[in-house]
Amino acid sequence: VGCDRSKNLVDICGEKKFQAFVCDALSVPICSGSCDACISIAVIHHFSTTERRLAAIRELVRLLRPGGTALIYVWAMEQKYKNQKSKYLKEKNGSKDKEEQISTDMSQRPLSDQMPDSSSQNSACSSQLLSDSKDKDCDAKPVADSRLPVHTNRTSFHSQDLLVPWHLKGCTKKKEERIDSVLLPAGSKGSQELSPVFHRYYHVFCEGELEAACRSLDCVRVQKSYYDQGNWCVILEKL
Repeated sequence: VGCDRSKNLVDICGEKKFQAFVCDALSVPICSGSCDACISIAVIHHFSTTERRLAAIRELVRLLRPGGTALIYVWAMEQKYKNQKSKYLKEKNGSKDKEEQISTDMSQRPLSDQMPDSSSQNSACSSQLLSDSKDKDCDAKPVADSRLPVHTNRTSFHSQDLLVPWHLKGCTKKKEERIDSVLLPAGSKGSQELSPVFHRYYHVFCEGELEAACRSLDCVRVQKSYYDQGNWCVILEKL
């Protein structure tokens, strides 16, 4: 049985006659202790805080029966390990992708401007929350720099928390149409041929970080921790 946050991906599974449903990894609608094994591949590195990443691991463990095992994969900060480049770095081609060119211009934009779902409604909501906190005489401190670096695809990571460009293919944009907060002037190179670029949040894990998170849970024994092609991996057992 599979689950994913994306309805489109789950629909593809259904077309292939696989059992899958849409859900949140922090609240999986499956009975506790009902699974012999669980697999979490490239999911937990999308949660933006230590607490949420640990909660995702805890939810995975909850599903396991005693003696059940789980395999977890997360993206590694170390894309060069023991003098070997990961497959991710090796696949870099000679010419930069279009989304890399766009990300250069966006690397210092505020996070709210970079995300595809940002809107005036979100800004209004944030302003209201700030106003409410002032009215209540809270010791509210101004938010520090909220910008995140935008990663250049097929290169090493320079920050653990970043945005990775996602190039949506098969959908071209017209002249002077906004592409994820980047306005391309009419007649500029690529103004008619670039596809939308979205940015996904990642927290890339340093060596030992995933294993330490798993070991912090009382009901878990780490069977194996290893590096695999630019990913940190853990096999754990529920006690």
